[in-house]
Amino acid sequence: MLRIVNGRVHDPANGVDGEVRDICIADGRIVADVPPEARRLDASGLVVMPGGVDIHCHIAGPKVNLARKLQPEDHRRDVHPRTAFTRSGTGGTVPSTFTTGYRYATLGYTTAMEAAVPPIGARHTLEEFHDTPVIDKGFYVLMGNNVLLYRLLEQGRHDEFRNALAWWLSATKAYTAKLVNPGGDEAWKGRRNANITRLDEKIESFELTPRQVIGELIRAVDELGLPHPAHIHCNNLGHSGNYETTLETMRIAEGHRAHITHIQFHSYGEVPGKSSHNPTSKAREISDFVNDHPNISADVGQVMFGKATSMTADAPLAYMLSRFGDGKWVNADTEHEAGCGIVPFAYQDRVYTHALQWAIGLELFLLSKDPWRMVFSTDHPNGGSFMSYPRLIRLLMDREFRREEMKKINQKALHGTALADGLDREYTLNEIAIITRAGPARLLGLANKGHLGVGADADITLYEEHPDKERMFGAPRHVIKDGQFIIEDHEFRADHEGRVLHVAPDHDPQITEVIRPFFEEFYSMRFSNYPVDDHYLGKHEVVPTAKQRTTSS
Repeated sequence: MLRIVNGRVHDPANGVDGEVRDICIADGRIVADVPPEARRLDASGLVVMPGGVDIHCHIAGPKVNLARKLQPEDHRRDVHPRTAFTRSGTGGTVPSTFTTGYRYATLGYTTAMEAAVPPIGARHTLEEFHDTPVIDKGFYVLMGNNVLLYRLLEQGRHDEFRNALAWWLSATKAYTAKLVNPGGDEAWKGRRNANITRLDEKIESFELTPRQVIGELIRAVDELGLPHPAHIHCNNLGHSGNYETTLETMRIAEGHRAHITHIQFHSYGEVPGKSSHNPTSKAREISDFVNDHPNISADVGQVMFGKATSMTADAPLAYMLSRFGDGKWVNADTEHEAGCGIVPFAYQDRVYTHALQWAIGLELFLLSKDPWRMVFSTDHPNGGSFMSYPRLIRLLMDREFRREEMKKINQKALHGTALADGLDREYTLNEIAIITRAGPARLLGLANKGHLGVGADADITLYEEHPDKERMFGAPRHVIKDGQFIIEDHEFRADHEGRVLHVAPDHDPQITEVIRPFFEEFYSMRFSNYPVDDHYLGKHEVVPTAKQRTTSS
């Protein structure tokens, strides 16, 4: 048991904005009170927040492991040494499993969601989760280019489509459905460097369009009552003029919940008659739409200058990026389920496109009227490592620092952006607590995370107040996970396994008779070996659907 006293608490989910109040912990949860003899922690001079929640990152699974193998030099140069409480590992933009968990903890993060796993890669992902310490974690399963789902939709078998989706989520122990460039994989497989560019374009080999696939998956996820909506990587990522595709994708939702991920990469305009390599910012148009449509949420996918690694289920995008350099890259198709592309990358402040991407991300943050729905991410490691989060927080909280950084970048890229027009908003500590904690937890439907109310998981971070917010958020004084000190006075004091977060939506068990014949004909694995056994999960938590919550209550 523990009582934290004299800390300045930021708990926006419960309306607490910098108040000095006690936080009590017992049995891994926040409680109303503890006995007088409980341990006391004097948090004078400290800011108390819930543990951070990363809604979109790439930290485990087949593609992540390929990215590690592709860059051995990163691991030789960045070793995480073993301590009395932690295991050894290596870093770089794609850290090893052990290092990933420990370094998230050193930033005050206690939950992270892997953003893209093909169903057949679920076992691999869960094995890596078992070796990723401290943090709770889950993953989104790739459904936007699934051939069997395409066949069911093409034939108008909507009930079977929804049941098949629910079966896949249950069988893989996933958290929600992920869509990546719907329809693009078929074009890539058929004509190598081809891609889908319009939402009403026919998907190769099917009488379907991306619009139909997106709409059906958005509705199916909502009908299943999943805690987090369809997680959408829009078509035309990275291309000039793609903001129109993004707006149209959001319109497809028609009032249903939808989450647009790394929306910075989908917010580009173009100048008629000018090179497609010189896009323009359409952050204001994207922000206005999100601000006006409460059913839509997004994470930003901020670009941070320096080394990154592009890893994506968008195979055509990976091919495009590979042509900008002569280094190593990987591209693959995954058993009728998804694509995969990996390209080591570096963002440079003097390069027009990179500077514009940096500026657009900041515009999206600063133009957002509802920080609960425009939340924090760098699409780790695509826009930059999660280790750059403290610097990004400083950019949002310190306008003078932001102005100095703006002077260093390609000035043509700034022209026409809201930053150049004098956008001088500064995020408050409470807003930072929303976009890094309370907002992602709410969007994920995690009722016990992102806040410090009674009954919440005792995931707590205590930061030393400091005017330099990069320094402040880069080294918390204490990190508590499930009521246990992981970091105390800046030193690791314990290891911790963390839980796997997943869903198990209700579905008609007869759907297996539809799925099985497809497997037996096309897959390299027998159907009976495909679903993930519970023993792969270790510590885990089933997050209920809306229907399951209603039934249990």
